[in-house]
Amino acid sequence: MKKDENLLKDLWFIAISAAGGFILSLTGISIGWMIGTLIVACCLAMIRPAWLMMAPDQKGINRRWLALGQMILGIELGQKLNLSVLSVLKDHWFSVGVMLILSILLAMLSGYVLWRFSKTDMMTSFVGTAPGGLSAMPSIAQEVGANTAIVSLVQMMRVLLVVLSIPFLVIMIYTKQDSSTSAAAGLSSATTDFRLAPVLWTVILILAAWGACKAAKCLKFPAPWLLGSMLGVAIVHVGGAAAIGHDMTAWWPSQANHVSQVFLGATIGSKMYKSMFAGVTRIIIVGFVSSVGLIAAMFLSAVIVSELTGISLITSVLAFAPGGIAEMATTSVTLHADSTFVVAVQVIRVILVIALLPPFYRLLHHLHGEKKGKESSISSNA
Repeated sequence: MKKDENLLKDLWFIAISAAGGFILSLTGISIGWMIGTLIVACCLAMIRPAWLMMAPDQKGINRRWLALGQMILGIELGQKLNLSVLSVLKDHWFSVGVMLILSILLAMLSGYVLWRFSKTDMMTSFVGTAPGGLSAMPSIAQEVGANTAIVSLVQMMRVLLVVLSIPFLVIMIYTKQDSSTSAAAGLSSATTDFRLAPVLWTVILILAAWGACKAAKCLKFPAPWLLGSMLGVAIVHVGGAAAIGHDMTAWWPSQANHVSQVFLGATIGSKMYKSMFAGVTRIIIVGFVSSVGLIAAMFLSAVIVSELTGISLITSVLAFAPGGIAEMATTSVTLHADSTFVVAVQVIRVILVIALLPPFYRLLHHLHGEKKGKESSISSNA
């Protein structure tokens, strides 16, 4: 009985929060569902009005909604890794590899700046500036013990800066267009065509995602519901395509992404409280400066890669910009860039960030804790 009551309270909270996501989605921002839901959920969690039926000591809604949102997001990302993406990476593996490593290192430098010049802790600073996107990093912040509010704020600020600046910068330098580039190719192998074969393939991918999530959880992977579903779907998707010689098409409506954003935004926002925003003014200023520096550095690096490899400047800039997959893919279609390459690079970077950085953060946090413990013991002995 209590489980049913908690379920109804969670659904009520999610529905109210999703109204904010719907309103912001009307602006045309692809991540609007996530941002709007997160803002409303955060406000509700801190105010806790009586009609919301949340207990004063309740620590947000059940984490299963976060896991479900991560799994839906992982399935969508996994489908983007197809044969055409692999062929693009095969042709440009060195430049892509160097740029991805450089983007992660620059993001870590940005995190170091945020840590040193604001009052936020080290873990929160590095997770907040990681180029994994607004959909993934706040949920990872919960897993590694970072301040979710600050991580969400910094990630949101950078994504908005990228979305508002990169397309205009690209348009300014857009003087000629390569007519041989296919703008719509390879964005996703999903379709809204409701037929038997795509639906069956969708069921297979969901089962693969579920099994991979359970395996990732047993192996203690970071963000197992996101990383597991993404890798499980990618392996089955690429394996199936290699076996039959072409990419399989799954039935995957665009609304699934909206549902994922709502679940993630509502769960993360429900666990916010006022003290998490302490010293936020300085964090916003330092985070803004470090984000602008990161965007500028990646823009210049993309220009250099374009000159050395022959990849069009527009494609290079959009591929390596530290924004989101959906935002950069949509922009690439609008500006007639190579969207396959853009999606490939953005997806690979998200996979690398989600798979590699959380264990590194934990190690860094452990070493920093040991260092502080030694310093405190030395000072007490003195």
